[in-house]
Amino acid sequence: MRPLRIALLSYRSKPHCGGQGVYVRHLSRELVALGHHVEVFSGQPYPELDVTAAGPQLRPLPSLDLYRDDNPFRTPSLREFRDAIDAVEVATMWTGGFPEPLTFSLRAARALGRRLGEFDVVHDNQSLGYGLLALQRNGVPLVATVHHPITVDRRHEIAAAPSALRRLSLRRWYGFTRMQARVVRRIPSLITVSESSAADIVADFGVRREAVHVIPVGVDTEVFRPPSSPRVPGRIVAVSSSDSPMKGARVLLDAVAKLRTEREVELVMVGRPKPDGPVARAVDALGIADAVRFVTGLPDPALAELFGSAEVAVVPSLYEGFSIPAIEAMACATPLVASRGGALPEVVGDCGVLVEPGNAGELAAALAGLLDDSARRDALGAAGRRRVEERFTWRAAAIATTQVYEQRIAEARGC
Repeated sequence: MRPLRIALLSYRSKPHCGGQGVYVRHLSRELVALGHHVEVFSGQPYPELDVTAAGPQLRPLPSLDLYRDDNPFRTPSLREFRDAIDAVEVATMWTGGFPEPLTFSLRAARALGRRLGEFDVVHDNQSLGYGLLALQRNGVPLVATVHHPITVDRRHEIAAAPSALRRLSLRRWYGFTRMQARVVRRIPSLITVSESSAADIVADFGVRREAVHVIPVGVDTEVFRPPSSPRVPGRIVAVSSSDSPMKGARVLLDAVAKLRTEREVELVMVGRPKPDGPVARAVDALGIADAVRFVTGLPDPALAELFGSAEVAVVPSLYEGFSIPAIEAMACATPLVASRGGALPEVVGDCGVLVEPGNAGELAAALAGLLDDSARRDALGAAGRRRVEERFTWRAAAIATTQVYEQRIAEARGC
């Protein structure tokens, strides 16, 4: 395998919450370990990379950072404007759209356009913006990862919207998905993380199935491993990176409220809900504030320790294109309850309890059943650990991704 020069693009790469930052960090590390040169081009929030003398190297492409956690939807001062791309970014936000996939792709095209010939392949991580097509027109071999089509998020959000005005607002916010559909159809080599996502990409974006390579993501089994300390009785752990209805947080809270009428339980949710958002309001409305705790910003060792402290982990999402938290919990030998949404049955296999998406009663019953059955918890936890070790490693993902690079480079050269 010859060393490749790889530009890995990610329009936002939050380190500890959401899959894109996790994907960039671990894939870049393993590509470097295989002997490749990797430069990561990212907007804010920037990834935390595992940097060695050989790389990977971070190349920041700063946006105006309009959605920062401490000041979302902020209006920048005039002195912050640098160019026309910044103007497009602000104008799109002011008119209710989400600009980052487009504006990041334009900045990436500009930065890489100055360095044509320095990279063997450009790998885009889900931005799917028009700027990528400019790179492709310049002869740059291009590969893109689509974790799942954001059109799925759009459908779930609009279906859950409480009013016509909110539905109109969401259609504007998700307007960038039309661009992504147009761009993805013109990228010859796509990577996704599950067969479920591949089917959705074909259905929603109209691409050929032959263009989509399924490469599951991985987990660091040295960090995420079975605990050495006893688990906390009644503790349930879930990862929920947003207030989006698609993540199923309200369903989980309803299930925990039901469990609280029967037993002592503690739910620890990894993520930061909006103070006045639907998740925070649901906690108060259900009267379970004393049983629910939110934590955020955990580095991997602390997250692994948290998973290892739980008697049960849960992924209640209505849809997942893969679910890194699921395999992190399984790697910690923590028994898992998950919905049948999207790729979750494919990821979990027979190593967890699967329930109907959106059914709080069935979720509560499944959690209660595991909390009452220590032998089953032990068996499912051990099976989950074995499944991760056999199927979901970042090194395997990097090797398979390199094979896609090689194929795309050969096609671009007409070989």
